[in-house]
Amino acid sequence: MNLHEIVRRPLVTEKSNIGREEGNLVTFAVDPRANKHEIKRAVEELFDVRVLDVRTMRMPRKTRRVGKFTGRKPEWKKAIVQLAEGQTIEFFEGV
Repeated sequence: MNLHEIVRRPLVTEKSNIGREEGNLVTFAVDPRANKHEIKRAVEELFDVRVLDVRTMRMPRKTRRVGKFTGRKPEWKKAIVQLAEGQTIEFFEGV
């Protein structure tokens, strides 16, 4: 699997910003088929940082309605990556 396919996009929420400031944690939406080892390797190579820990969780699918029509949003996978002390990802600076 390509490194850019594993890490899909960063998640910038209030909770992820608190984790980034207090615990040096960065949150990404990742490919649901990727495991922790692949996520760690992808983040280290894409952003040139050292990763200490990776926590993953599957987010459930949600039902959405538009008028009388009901549909579902797909389930997805979230990864919380802990960076080594002093390491940062420039993309998140100033957010």
